[in-house]
Amino acid sequence: MAALRLWPLWLQGLALVWGRAEMGLAHLTATAPPAPAQACSEFSQRSCEECLKNVSCLWCYTNNTCIDYPVRSILPPSSLCSLSNARWGVCWVNFEALIIAIAVVAGLILVSIAVCCCYCCYCRRRSRRPDEEEERLARKREERRLQSLQRKHERKLKHDEIRKKYGLLQDSDNPYSRFENE
Repeated sequence: MAALRLWPLWLQGLALVWGRAEMGLAHLTATAPPAPAQACSEFSQRSCEECLKNVSCLWCYTNNTCIDYPVRSILPPSSLCSLSNARWGVCWVNFEALIIAIAVVAGLILVSIAVCCCYCCYCRRRSRRPDEEEERLARKREERRLQSLQRKHERKLKHDEIRKKYGLLQDSDNPYSRFENE
């Protein structure tokens, strides 16, 4: 529900940035030499649009005044004009909406970075597992091979005993054996 209330603010912030970009591009593409800058106070008691054509001006709806933007502080002090009534850049976005939109965008960027870092750490940890698992499987394979060889050797010994018992195996001690005709 709160996200639905913030959605228009997000759009306002985006429009403010877009409006500023268009104004900057229009300023760059203009071929006429810039007119001498007028003081912001000259635009008081006129309209917000006229005041905000000059980027260094701030419009206050409380008393319909156009004042120089206080560049020493990032936000205009409340003694100058309340944030809900102050306009800069475009007339339809107040400073409260601008602050909320910037905070939301900054929060989304920080959350995105945190998610990416966590995901990368998870992937790195995940990529190590196959190596450890491969080593574990190789050890088990080697153990099974050794057990198989040991069982094979035990079977051979058992079979040799049976062959020796029934005289089917020649003794390595006595290379000569009796030849039997049948």
